[in-house]
Amino acid sequence: MILKKIFRIVRNLICAIGLIIISPFLFFATLMIIIEDGMPVFFIQERIGKNNVIFKIIKIRTLKREAPNTATHQLDQKYQLMCGKLFRKIKLDEFPQLINVLKGDINLIGPRPGLISQKELTKFRSANGIYEIKPGITGLSQVLGYDMSDPLKLAEVDKLYIENRSIYMDFLILLGTFVKFPKNYLMKLIT
Repeated sequence: MILKKIFRIVRNLICAIGLIIISPFLFFATLMIIIEDGMPVFFIQERIGKNNVIFKIIKIRTLKREAPNTATHQLDQKYQLMCGKLFRKIKLDEFPQLINVLKGDINLIGPRPGLISQKELTKFRSANGIYEIKPGITGLSQVLGYDMSDPLKLAEVDKLYIENRSIYMDFLILLGTFVKFPKNYLMKLIT
């Protein structure tokens, strides 16, 4: 119990420091979005969290205001903001989720939270016990290159993460989110 509290304090400290460090870049992103497409700057969307609890995820908006509220991989490129392409490439759009971590909705590492509308993904994740842990900003599936377009494979990889997770694996996933390294190394940890 004490170890959990210490871990939570350290995690929250990392998130708070991260938000402070990234704030000039978020300010720059705010200006770019307002110039290109106006307000709002943030994108808030309902997602499925631990124990199927619905929460609102916070991200930098990378799509035009008229974009349909659906999974990004299902959208036409015409809905993407020009500055949004850059924000996605450098993962700047993900940093406001540190607020979700501080609120306790998600962790830094875990299965990416899916949309309520992704019924097939929800079904496969429920069958694999994925909703028994908090989702994360980044996860094994993303580092290995799996996205939400293959719900069954995504749920299977998320289950492998849950069965094999460790502080070391989480560190590698966090590192792999920003720096490319051989996927085979992570695969050896889960097989």
